[in-house]
Amino acid sequence: MRHKLAAQLYTLRNEVKKDFPGTLRELKKMGWSAVQIDGLYGYDPRELASVMNEIGLKTAGMHVGLERMKHDLAAVLEEARLFNTKDFICHSLPDELMNPAGYESVRKDLRQVASQVKELGFRAGYHNHDFEFHTSINGQYALDYVLELDPENPVYAEIDTYWVKKADLDPLTYIQKYASRMPILHLKDMTADGNRYFAEIGTGIIDFVPIIQWGERNGVEWYAVEQDYCPGNPMDSLALSYANIMKMEPAIMG
Repeated sequence: MRHKLAAQLYTLRNEVKKDFPGTLRELKKMGWSAVQIDGLYGYDPRELASVMNEIGLKTAGMHVGLERMKHDLAAVLEEARLFNTKDFICHSLPDELMNPAGYESVRKDLRQVASQVKELGFRAGYHNHDFEFHTSINGQYALDYVLELDPENPVYAEIDTYWVKKADLDPLTYIQKYASRMPILHLKDMTADGNRYFAEIGTGIIDFVPIIQWGERNGVEWYAVEQDYCPGNPMDSLALSYANIMKMEPAIMG
């Protein structure tokens, strides 16, 4: 299981802006097997891919804006090839799309992108927040509407445990509908106080042991650990999350 752990680089957005290669090296020393790309911040992807190849750090997908998928797809695929990943995931939506008509266009656009890349060996996906649970379309959450299976042009789920919990749903129960359709699962914890804020894995209220056990049985290829905001040094937060997952490993592997 530990070989499937990836650090989501949005957690370290300020660090990678200053020194992307150095940050990658620190993560590898910490024990991470992979990172999930979340923007290049002006760095040459060839340089970064070279560093990752040198140190043996893999890529657990890339977060990419929907507009870039639609209008800059060739460059997106070239970056995916450089980073040796099949997955690129729409990471969020602008406010103007958070309505039934907007979600309808998002679903259509993602399926169109999926149709363009599936024969090339790539997978298009969608990462949720809690706002997709605030809109209902055809009697289902907007998230389920966007991710409704089109066998011809599949759009893959990247479910985020924190945001499911923030929507007052149980993450373990919710992810089960995406068995074998979720190559990357986002692990993110929630504080136990009334603030319901972002927390290091293992310090909050989400029980990750059964979630990862489910993932091991149902096709999850990477567990991407993300913490949108950290109380101190984000590198320290990722180190604590990694250590706590390692403590869970005996229970996970059973």
